[in-house]
Amino acid sequence: MKLSTRSRYGTRLMLDLASHYEEGPVQMGEIAKREDISVKYLEQLIIPLKKNGFVKSVRGPKGGHVLTRHPRDITMGEVVRALEGGIDLTVCIENPGECTRSSRCAARGLWEETSKVMYDKLDSVTLLELIEGDQAK
Repeated sequence: MKLSTRSRYGTRLMLDLASHYEEGPVQMGEIAKREDISVKYLEQLIIPLKKNGFVKSVRGPKGGHVLTRHPRDITMGEVVRALEGGIDLTVCIENPGECTRSSRCAARGLWEETSKVMYDKLDSVTLLELIEGDQAK
């Protein structure tokens, strides 16, 4: 399983905002230059992050984007869920009705447990831990 570019680049966006959290609003152009991601793509990524309440826009000449919570209070699990809409290994984990075999599938329990372990790890790491290089617990 691979995380999409959306999650990988969205993580870079969130880590950039976290790194500049104390400095106030950050403009997309600045993030684009530092992270080598186009402004257009960043503008697409910011939408689900704003919708899920992680980022807000600040208008004005010194405007830009800021995290709505301290980086220590935002986990990677939250970020990935916002960007991916969930990352279960199979569709039947979140929506058992999607598969006619889910009630008798021998492997479904394994997929479910593997997804849980992945989420548990992502939920245990915050943006602050990543920017401080302290994610290995």
